[in-house]
Amino acid sequence: MIAHVVLFSPKPDLSQADRRALLDALVAASADIPSIRRFRVGKRVKHWLPGYEQLMRDDYEFAAIIEFDDMDGLKRYIGHSSHASIGQHFTASASRSLAYDYEVVDSSEMSQLLDRGP
Repeated sequence: MIAHVVLFSPKPDLSQADRRALLDALVAASADIPSIRRFRVGKRVKHWLPGYEQLMRDDYEFAAIIEFDDMDGLKRYIGHSSHASIGQHFTASASRSLAYDYEVVDSSEMSQLLDRGP
């Protein structure tokens, strides 16, 4: 499985309506793009316990995790017109964002990732 992981924060001065439009665009894309296996969006929570949380240099308010069966599914998603719509919202609405793609396996299959090399 391929996971497309996006961390993002809306601009601080973004209105509630525009924040909603950004999230609505994510939801619309999840319904429009057939290659998406699973689409989840979350808002960051903080536990304030000592440790790693205080070491994070950047604070991203939201995460989107989009899963695909394979690399071809990810490529179809990126090439889809609804993805272009999301990109427009991000350009206009996000103060910062990161997007990375990962091959994901169950922990019992982790050696498969190591066997493939970099």
